[in-house]
Amino acid sequence: MIGHAGNPGKALAPGAVIGLLGGGQLARMLAIAAARLGYRTSVYDPDPSAPAAQLCSSHRRAAYDDTEQLQAFAAGCDVVTYEFENVPVVTARTIAATRPVFPPPSALEASQDRLAEKDFISGLGIATAPYYDIASAADLTSALTNCAGTGILKTRRMGYDGKGQLRLTSADDPARAWAEIGHVPAILEGLVDFRCEISVIGARSQTGEFRAFEPARNEHRNGILHTSHVPSGLSSDIIQQAIEMARAIMDALDYVGVLGVEFFVSTDGKLLVNEIAPRVHNSGHWTEAACTISQFEQHIRAIAGLPLGDPVHHSNCRMENLIGDEVARVPQLLAEADCLVHLYGKTETRSGRKMGHVTWLLGQK
Repeated sequence: MIGHAGNPGKALAPGAVIGLLGGGQLARMLAIAAARLGYRTSVYDPDPSAPAAQLCSSHRRAAYDDTEQLQAFAAGCDVVTYEFENVPVVTARTIAATRPVFPPPSALEASQDRLAEKDFISGLGIATAPYYDIASAADLTSALTNCAGTGILKTRRMGYDGKGQLRLTSADDPARAWAEIGHVPAILEGLVDFRCEISVIGARSQTGEFRAFEPARNEHRNGILHTSHVPSGLSSDIIQQAIEMARAIMDALDYVGVLGVEFFVSTDGKLLVNEIAPRVHNSGHWTEAACTISQFEQHIRAIAGLPLGDPVHHSNCRMENLIGDEVARVPQLLAEADCLVHLYGKTETRSGRKMGHVTWLLGQK
């Protein structure tokens, strides 16, 4: 078993402070959920315009490697969580020396290196796409041969929403591709013939209680999640298998909080884990409109020592990200029935930047 979440204590009392490492839109939505349960939030982010800072009780603007500032931040919090998986592990461990950190830093560490993540998942007996460790152009040449000349080259660290990766075919020069990603440690993933992509948003409490939302079927554009549909249209057997795989991953990590697990569903009905995200997840945003308990409240409940809520959804729905200039659609969207619009408070619109999302309710399930 990797990691240990620590002994569960008493539930946080209203008025307690939840620390958020990272101040983007996920932290912002966690702050909203925390406030509904009577908690205050403090955000740690070097960006003075961090979206979450607009809603939090305090904002500490400092670098993630500033030990003195991290210790001062921890001293003002009762528990700390994080909103993105590229928070330095040393940052989380520095805070964990004096305050509970959930999910545990070991889960953060397991997800930050794509090769380590794949090895961990495979070690649990859960299938993934074929993958190869790439440390040179020669490694890439050999791996491409094993993948019939095609695959996706990804940096082992950093990168999200399609960043830090290249799709390669037999016509591409391995040496050039290796140079294009900066000669950094990488992984080549073989292409999978899949029917669709789904994700499980699971939650695990400090006592090991597990709950999962209905898996969503996801559609991506340019490497960025565009739309999530619930229900997925898949059989109950596939859905149950995906949920049990997510639970196995969370149990092995001794996880506390919400975790996103992305799957490929192959054309022959097999499940392959694509990646895990140790945080609330974009493909779970629909839960704030179609469930009594959203993924954000579920995460706050878990890290605060409260009982997990029932993740059942009352309505079928479709969630769509508003990316870049798509945010200009908001006035029209607000005029539509059964439509929830959520903007992230970002003042600058950029191509590929998530500005908000919208969820349409499609009738009771």
